[in-house]
Parts: sequence; structure tokens; C-alpha cells
Amino acid sequence: MSYDANNIFAKILRGEIPCHKVYEDADAIVFMDVMPQSPGHTLVLPKAQSRNLLDADPAVLAKIIPLVQKVAIAAKSAFNADGISIAQFNETAGGQTVFHLHFHVIPRYEGKPLNLHARNMEEGSVLTANAEKLKAALA
Repeated sequence: MSYDANNIFAKILRGEIPCHKVYEDADAIVFMDVMPQSPGHTLVLPKAQSRNLLDADPAVLAKIIPLVQKVAIAAKSAFNADGISIAQFNETAGGQTVFHLHFHVIPRYEGKPLNLHARNMEEGSVLTANAEKLKAALA
């Protein structure tokens, strides 16, 4: 299957849809997941077009993974998490719902299950506050 330039993340990258941005550079963007599984659930996307990990340029992967690590370390601190889950899904059967390569960085807490994914939209004020916490931890 080919890349769809009209997917929601492509629209966010083009500025057609707003997001609660945490970080951006020439290669990537980081923003809050609007339907978080845990407070501080963040998405890390390369700007390069690829459907998922299976068709991504290895050079893009080499740039994005250090950023995923940096965001994970900052999220663990910013949200006082006991741990971090990193998730990345490929194709519908693999759980992928948006077909632009992205990584989920999800703060985790002992004894607390994750919220169901893509079920409940978080309040904008909460997402803004969480983005600010993460920005501060990344600084």
C-alpha cells in the first residue's frame, strides 16, 4: 500500500490541523495524543513520508529513535511515571490506525491499567498543561 498524503498526521505536519505541540525540528514533530491512554501520552513523528516502519528510510529511523528516547526520558520525569511504554504499530492487522510512521510514548504507573486507545478525547486544557510539562522537562 502507498502513503496517503491526506492522513491526519500529514495534515498536522502541513499545519492544516492544530496539535498540542511539544517539540519540532527539521526532521520531526512531537505532540500530545488527543486520546491518551495515560496522562502525558505523546506522539513522535518523522516529517518524512512513510506509511510505517515497514517502508521507512533507515536514515529517517536513525534520526527518530534518539528523539523517541529523549521524549521517553523527559516524560518519565515530567509525569512522575514508574515506567514508559513505547508503541509503534504497522498496518491494520498490527493495530495501526493512522498511516504515517509514528511512535507512542506512554507514561506508565504501577497497578494502573492504560485507558483504551482512541476512545475518549482529552480536554484541550489538560493537553496544553501536559505539553507544557513535557516541554519543561525537555529543556
